[in-house]
Amino acid sequence: MDLTDKLLAAIDADHEAAVGRLVEWLRIPSVSAQPQHAPDCVAAAEWVRDELGRIGFTASLRQTPKHPVVVAHHPGPGGNAPHLLYYGHYDVQPADPFELWTSPPFQPRIVDGPHGRRVVARGAVDDKGQTLMWIEAMRAWHSVAGGPPCAITAVIEGEEEIGSPNLAAFLADNRAELAADVAVISDTGMWDVDTPALSTRLRGMCYVQLDLTAASRDLHSGMYGGSALNPLNLITRILGDLHDENGRIRLPGFYDGVPETSAAQRAAWQALGFSEHDFLADIGLSVPVGEKDRSALERLWARPTADINGIWGGYSGPGSKTVIPSQAHAKVSFRLVPGQDHAKVFESFKAFVRARLPADAKAEFQVFSSSPGIEVPADSRFVRAAQAALADEYGKPAAMIGCGGSIPVVSSLKDILGLDTVLMGFGLDDDQVHSPNEKFELRCFHGGTRSHARLLAKLAAG
Repeated sequence: MDLTDKLLAAIDADHEAAVGRLVEWLRIPSVSAQPQHAPDCVAAAEWVRDELGRIGFTASLRQTPKHPVVVAHHPGPGGNAPHLLYYGHYDVQPADPFELWTSPPFQPRIVDGPHGRRVVARGAVDDKGQTLMWIEAMRAWHSVAGGPPCAITAVIEGEEEIGSPNLAAFLADNRAELAADVAVISDTGMWDVDTPALSTRLRGMCYVQLDLTAASRDLHSGMYGGSALNPLNLITRILGDLHDENGRIRLPGFYDGVPETSAAQRAAWQALGFSEHDFLADIGLSVPVGEKDRSALERLWARPTADINGIWGGYSGPGSKTVIPSQAHAKVSFRLVPGQDHAKVFESFKAFVRARLPADAKAEFQVFSSSPGIEVPADSRFVRAAQAALADEYGKPAAMIGCGGSIPVVSSLKDILGLDTVLMGFGLDDDQVHSPNEKFELRCFHGGTRSHARLLAKLAAG
């Protein structure tokens, strides 16, 4: 039995214990957005710090203005082996609405599903399960070989779900300590449960809150209706203008820098056999929206978007209240592609709104997150090693895919530390990320752990 076989045998033998550790971590309600869970964020950070310490890492908590970052190091065997920086996050999204969960979100359950057993809990796949995969791969290397075959640095933060407001400064302040050859992140997905994938592009983000104010107080709609400006009417009219009849976004200069998808790229995505009908049917929809002259995967991976994520104002309680509100509010997100300038998009949105304001309306803007789209080099030795590891594990080539979401740390790692990132994820489209009943397929958890162990073996072998 060679070393890789011993590693995989150790992972297989320890699988149930690994599931138990995942369940233990998932019980900690580390919701970064809610102040009452700040102690839980510390507890989740301490948990993963201690686990890394048990498998030979030197691990510590580093304070930030909000939640701590876990930093851990393993020197590896020395020599010419590469130095990898693994990134993950221990914080999770709020679990609301609680009534839609089939079980309490922080009381993990192992249940049967179409693909075998799955764990259901907030944070199961995003990102505790996917972070623990590579930690479990390190555990196997520790038990079989005394440690990983490469130098490893781990950075596990607690603010990803609120836009990582302190991470860039932390990376900059610790640039020398965090030096490495490449970063590895598992916070993306597979093509399907049987087909591994590497993500080579991520959309960026500009997330804005718009606050409109008109009258000095809420008004009686009978006494003032038809004369006083209603900011809810106004905000819906303005935001309704964001898209034209063909699904294109009307912000001035919005498409500046957006590259055309090459014919070769379109052909490669077409060959994946994606069914937009099935994709939409799974969520109870049937009619695609967006730019009418673009294919489904092109719209999802290579084209920018604008979406209203929330809108409120006036009265929304039970029964009726005939009020003209003095204020209206909306949250709007723009998913951006490589080549777009997120700062210019924000300025364009402000200009778009202000051009539509009547004299008695005032607009204020807040930016909650802003990051560029990223394209990851697909021909590096690290990507090739990941492709080989996944092919060995799954018996088929990895799909080279895009990701419609945003992982701002990828741009921070590039801009601040100079690191490209291998995005090797094991989530599925139906994992209900950020939704009630989030789950992680245990076969994906197990396959991901084995794949990470294989990746290290490939890189150590050169």
